[in-house]
Amino acid sequence: MEKSKSASPDFSVRDFFKRFPDDEACLEHIFNVRFGERHVCRSCGVESTFHRMGERRAWACASCGDHVYPTAGTIFQDTRTPLQSWFYAIYLFVSTRHGVSGKELQRQLGVTYKTAWRIGNKIREQMSKHDAQAILSGHVEIDEAYVGGKRPGKRGRGAAGKTIVMGFKQRGGNLVTEIIPNVKMNTLREQTLKHVEAGTTVSTDELLSYGLLKMEGYTHVAVKHGQKQWAIYDYETQQLHHTNHVESFWRHFKHSIRGTHVSISQKWMKRYLDEFTFRANHRDEVNLMFDRLIAAF
Repeated sequence: MEKSKSASPDFSVRDFFKRFPDDEACLEHIFNVRFGERHVCRSCGVESTFHRMGERRAWACASCGDHVYPTAGTIFQDTRTPLQSWFYAIYLFVSTRHGVSGKELQRQLGVTYKTAWRIGNKIREQMSKHDAQAILSGHVEIDEAYVGGKRPGKRGRGAAGKTIVMGFKQRGGNLVTEIIPNVKMNTLREQTLKHVEAGTTVSTDELLSYGLLKMEGYTHVAVKHGQKQWAIYDYETQQLHHTNHVESFWRHFKHSIRGTHVSISQKWMKRYLDEFTFRANHRDEVNLMFDRLIAAF
């Protein structure tokens, strides 16, 4: 398959519109990313070239004439919104660190809020479906957080109206996040067994519910934040234990929610959480995030 020209979101807005001046350029990019200008035809089995067909969103095999519809099965199928608007929305999503609100999409795309919200939600859905949650290993940091609007009363653990989220960050690897109902021992055990390979070294805070991890075969060290302890160096294993990386993600997520979206209902929290997790896992390959979402179906 021939590689398509990169649609790098490192480009300025001017560069973006130069690369994608109209829907035809966008459609051609979708075809090249998904299939390539030359590939094996699904109908005749011949490695063939394909040519554009008139006004239809289709390419035809030069060997047998079979039609290929590049938008079929993607978020662009049957859309009445211009492809250039979809592309620009995806560009905004992958080039930001703090997310894009529906009102911002409405202003940038010149569409109704209903259309803007649907586009944003579809893009987040693609981000949610994209990454398979691999089993983490090596050295993994685990931490839970409470996300939600401010209410009178208790803060932190046990505060009313909060969504409890749990994160697993492999040192030098991926981040996995989940929404959990509580921080009881059985819940944390279930999630850890689901996402972290047995025998892995794990670092957590001093929450008592994490005490089960050693019984499950993990090498577990708890950093006592309540005692102003932020890191522990294990001279025997020569490993530094802390939860700074996963906590940094939670701080960024919370600040972005407050600054960009103000608040998120529990109904949609998972969708937004997966969006930020997707960007965190692919931050070193920003130029590929765009095409990953373009080709997803």
